[in-house]
Amino acid sequence: MIDSHCHLDREPLLSNLSQVLIRAKEAGVKKLLTICTTTSEYTNILDIISKDQMIYGTFGIHPHETKNYFIKKDEIIKKVKMSSKIIGVGETGLDFYYNNSDKDSQLQSFQNHIEAAISLNIPLIIHSRNAENETYDILKKNYHKNLKILMHCFTGSKDLALNLLPLNAYFSASGIITFKNSTLLQDTFKEIPEDKLLIETDSPFLSPEPNRGKKNEPAYIKFTAQKLASLRNMEMEKLIKITTKNFNTLFF
Repeated sequence: MIDSHCHLDREPLLSNLSQVLIRAKEAGVKKLLTICTTTSEYTNILDIISKDQMIYGTFGIHPHETKNYFIKKDEIIKKVKMSSKIIGVGETGLDFYYNNSDKDSQLQSFQNHIEAAISLNIPLIIHSRNAENETYDILKKNYHKNLKILMHCFTGSKDLALNLLPLNAYFSASGIITFKNSTLLQDTFKEIPEDKLLIETDSPFLSPEPNRGKKNEPAYIKFTAQKLASLRNMEMEKLIKITTKNFNTLFF
């Protein structure tokens, strides 16, 4: 299995990293992608990816952080080039769930990340919440053969997924698909083509059932994989092979 989105720089993962990695390996995790959300945490990301060959990283500014950490395209490119193990741009995107006061800074930051990803020819990791139309519009406007998209922790509508597929989008399932009230999302993940599926923990957040309410970690990705395999009526081993191949196709 590959955890395509986690935050190893967050507690309690960071201070227990060696044990977290042991448990992940015991669960069958082969690669981890630890995600950057602010400029200030990037030093930790660079340190973490040096700890084990299974760990890769990204550079980006989360939409919630764009007012405090606004960054230009050339700066993003420079940060990514600091290590060959930085293999993605993000997480970036749009989140209008809590307030709309920073829409302009989010949109401009997202645009800068898109342009950097195109220039670098590496995937763009996207966070989208309460911003379906705006997310689709900016991605459609910037469609480019070098723009490879990963919709992280996808919770959007089936319509959004279908609209993004022609734009070379992949979709990552998180522990949310294991929640009993996520029936619409489960239906969406039944419809996404298998060559566009990935899995993630978003740890230490969003622990899947049966660990909901606890701090999440990469080892728990097995529960999301089990649920996704069940939803798609396939053996878990096959699901793992598919999502592993998709991750490697997207990032390597």
